[in-house]
Amino acid sequence: MSNLAPYLQKGRIEAGCDEAGRGCLAGPVFAAAVILPNNFSNDILNDSKKLSEKKRYLLRETIEKEAIAWAVGIVDHKEIDQINILNASFLAMHRAIDQLKIKPEHLLIDGNRFNAYNGIDHSCIIKGDGKFLSIAAASVLAKTYRDDFMLSIHKKYPKFDWNNNKGYPTKKHRLAIREHGITPYHRKSFGLLPDQMELKF
Repeated sequence: MSNLAPYLQKGRIEAGCDEAGRGCLAGPVFAAAVILPNNFSNDILNDSKKLSEKKRYLLRETIEKEAIAWAVGIVDHKEIDQINILNASFLAMHRAIDQLKIKPEHLLIDGNRFNAYNGIDHSCIIKGDGKFLSIAAASVLAKTYRDDFMLSIHKKYPKFDWNNNKGYPTKKHRLAIREHGITPYHRKSFGLLPDQMELKF
């Protein structure tokens, strides 16, 4: 049995929310909101970072089939540069919540901060994706949908190794930025190179 909790406030419709891609140098930030049934159980489900890629995609199928409601929100790199990554993460969560076919009564947010969503109270849970089933489910959806996006744009920009790093600041990714400049998907407000030297905008 999973040691993740099914809810924080019993008897209320709770949506778990999490994001993926906050620390990336390129691409959008994705967020998901998931409402699970009270009797939902899954022995594998956990923080998406602790799962293999294969397990994440298997879980995505289960979550989408068994959730009462789920949705994914996206904020692209241009918006991230305009409003900063923290606000972009909150906005992506808001966009996911906007799309839920059932309105939640309470939001479980992974992390320690959140911009309140109109008319719905929330609880911030540090490392919540390892504590609550609904947040873990949201982490799986956000991660897999973002990975799908990065794999799709990797085909256009193979030098940046996005099929492996998904936009995160690996050594290979940063070397490619140094050698080839940036793509239209890079976040210009981020420290793309440690010293910002020789960066071609």
